[in-house]
Amino acid sequence: MKNSPVLKILALVVAFFILLYLIITKFYTEATSPTENTLSAQEKQDGWVLLFDGKTTNGWHMFSKPNMNHAWKAINGELTTNTNDTLGTHGDIVTDGVYENFELIFDWKIAREGNSGVFINVQDDTSYIATWATGPEYQLLDNANMQAGYLDGGKKEAGALYGLAPLKTTVEPNPAGEWNNSRIMQVNGKINFWLNGVMTSEEQMGSERWKGLVANSKAAVFPDFGKSTKGHIGLQDWAKGVSFRNIKIRII
Repeated sequence: MKNSPVLKILALVVAFFILLYLIITKFYTEATSPTENTLSAQEKQDGWVLLFDGKTTNGWHMFSKPNMNHAWKAINGELTTNTNDTLGTHGDIVTDGVYENFELIFDWKIAREGNSGVFINVQDDTSYIATWATGPEYQLLDNANMQAGYLDGGKKEAGALYGLAPLKTTVEPNPAGEWNNSRIMQVNGKINFWLNGVMTSEEQMGSERWKGLVANSKAAVFPDFGKSTKGHIGLQDWAKGVSFRNIKIRII
């Protein structure tokens, strides 16, 4: 019986079903385990914190109106807003928390002809008209479908320090509807931007160059623009639709 063909076949059948079970289990686990809007054990150890849990808009509120019902929603793991949505008031939202020296990473995708941005150092106060009255902006844009002349020599392209300086290195965002990855770092007022792994901006707030950039921009009409190196992070609800995911911050 030890070398019976029947036992050999039975052993092969059992081995096959065990292997099949392991493959199905692995596939199901990978398919159902959330990979977006989560932190790995290493990220947690390195001090990263999620600013979006993938399920709610907790931790964010309407700029200068914390109790207002805004039009931003958590849908399918995305923090998103769309101009066609009439539920809630449209406008920029900001973090409940305030940040100074930090590294921020996030994924974003934008609608065709979309225009949005991420602000840093926003002063969340009713004395200011909007987020952009105080906070420098990381531009989010569908470059390919903007009207002629809008890009302003690179000052308004995706990844730019909006309206102040052209991209340090030219890089095109992924097409409308596709995800991009961005990174913002600020340490002692020095700002660095990256788009899809390419550094696009590097400026020192408060420097003579910085003062000149602001003075020669539309932001010059706002006396407190770019003055503070500490504030809220803001997401712009401006044109068409925009979505975010994997918004993570690390205090430096």
